[in-house]
Amino acid sequence: MAAEHKPPGTGVARRLARSCWSAFWDYETPKVIVVKNRHLGVVYRAVQLLILLYFVWYVFIVQKSYQDRETGPESSIITKVKGISTSEHKVWDVEEYVKPPEGGSVFSIITRIEVTPAQALGNCPESIRVSNASCDSDEDCVAGELDMLGNGLRTGRCVPYYYGSSKTCEVSAWCPVEDGASVSQFLGRMAPNFTILIKNSIHYPKFRFSKGNIANRKDDYLRHCTFDEVSDLYCPIFKLGFIVEQARENFSELAHKGGVIGIIINWDCDLDLSASKCNPKYSFRRLDPKHIPASSGYNFRFAKYYQVNGTTTRTLIKAYGIRIDVIVHGQAGKFSLIPTIINLATALTSIGVGSFLCDWILLTFMNKNKVYSHKKFDKVCTPRHTKASWPVTLALILGQAPPPAPPCPPPGPGIAGHPTPHSQPHCLSACSKQMVDSPDLIVGQGLSASELPHQEPTPVDPKGLAQL
Repeated sequence: MAAEHKPPGTGVARRLARSCWSAFWDYETPKVIVVKNRHLGVVYRAVQLLILLYFVWYVFIVQKSYQDRETGPESSIITKVKGISTSEHKVWDVEEYVKPPEGGSVFSIITRIEVTPAQALGNCPESIRVSNASCDSDEDCVAGELDMLGNGLRTGRCVPYYYGSSKTCEVSAWCPVEDGASVSQFLGRMAPNFTILIKNSIHYPKFRFSKGNIANRKDDYLRHCTFDEVSDLYCPIFKLGFIVEQARENFSELAHKGGVIGIIINWDCDLDLSASKCNPKYSFRRLDPKHIPASSGYNFRFAKYYQVNGTTTRTLIKAYGIRIDVIVHGQAGKFSLIPTIINLATALTSIGVGSFLCDWILLTFMNKNKVYSHKKFDKVCTPRHTKASWPVTLALILGQAPPPAPPCPPPGPGIAGHPTPHSQPHCLSACSKQMVDSPDLIVGQGLSASELPHQEPTPVDPKGLAQL
């Protein structure tokens, strides 16, 4: 039967797989070598010092990584505005210039309005600001056309505008339209003195910790105090002018065009300390993009409806104002054993970066890098002696030979010239073992069994296993 042909490379692949499988079971242990080099020692200690300073100062002191943390506290906000202002035609109180009146975390204070009074359903000229609203004759206006940016449904007629010699298409809408008869009123004259009460309470459920921004006092001190970061931190009553000033904005410009101001309350609490050390920190800044003309400012519209001679009439108000957004941030931390152990283990492990760096320098840039590499990496193969006991094998691994067997005394003359057996029973077995094991060791060095020297065994390591 013909031998089966094996494709070339099969033996190489098999040897490679066998080598990888054998290397998988190898054990690696670090070898300590002391290198007497002052410059390398300075680099090594400097890297260790930098790593140690990073973990001690930044990780443990600044970041407090030994603590268990919770971010985003549960929060509630209640606001209340007080103050009176006047315009050219009337007096304005809180019920009219604060929208919405519920006292939530987001509210608006009206500082200027454009009023279009006595609007009723009918036909009137379209606003000249609407695209394609200008016309010269009825042919320029399409009946039934509806412009989503306009004020109503076009009737198909071209009529004179509210003022001037221009003409626009007529629409069926609330007339007169806003641009045709609006009147501007400024309410911001007294607005800087408006007061805003912000009641905020937070809760960290993980640590079962709660606190508020109002002092726990029974007297009516809230009626006589205003916020001061030093003297009245727990009096959360702010003047509107103070808020705008802290946001570094011009009050007159902001009141005329409108804008959005954010009041950020930050609760950063270290619960390893007493609860009195957990205090709110307030910051103020403008949130809307004031430097973009297309989206600068803040305004909204609302209407007030009433009946005049059985006809539904309304007053349209376009309001400009200062919108206040109260935003609460915070995090709390408390000592915990688990993050402490994790960060300590990370710190101790990171100190080994110094050894890695110095090893790389030695193996790459030093003059005697080959000598260092030879000293650094050793390969020890465990000899396989099937009949050897475990102390002998351990001694061979550690570089020490087994202790020599005691010499056997020469056999004495027996009766009728026949040699007598050895007087000690172990000598026969020891000598026999020596004759069996010695050829194997020497053959492994390149000598055949017939060339073995006949000499007494000499001790290689006089101490033997005495050092184990």
